[in-house]
Amino acid sequence: MEKLIHPFKPIIFDDSEILILGTFPSIKSFENNFYYSHPKNQFWDILAIIFNDKKPETIEEKIEFLKKHKIALWDSICECKRKEGNSRDDNLEIIKPCNINKLLKQYPNIKKVAVTSRTAEKVIKKHFPNINIIYLTSPSPLNARLKTHQKAEIWKKLLLST
Repeated sequence: MEKLIHPFKPIIFDDSEILILGTFPSIKSFENNFYYSHPKNQFWDILAIIFNDKKPETIEEKIEFLKKHKIALWDSICECKRKEGNSRDDNLEIIKPCNINKLLKQYPNIKKVAVTSRTAEKVIKKHFPNINIIYLTSPSPLNARLKTHQKAEIWKKLLLST
């Protein structure tokens, strides 16, 4: 197992209101140099449905999409070891969580913090018990019990309700 350091900075804007935290970038995200880059991951599809907007394709479009909808994006783990083979969360050995408290202090407009995996949820609850989080059903293709539109309905209720 090799030690990995999170390759991306958080994507966040002064007016961001929702912070979505994943676990750690997938192998495909490392290769494509951006969050949720596996072609079968439903993250961008779900957000496009929620906001009734065109699905962003390029990195630039994704950043603009996040800015437009006041969404910040980061992960819960900043250093870990990953067993070779795949990007599943159970292949990760957590070394160091990302400093979510510091980020939230820098961006006081964040009203909701959501996680896209049970692993991210565990990391936040363990290291940042003061942060109230919302669990969003995973956008991973491994979570096949729900269709994309069903996941979008769940996310919309949790993220866009007051």
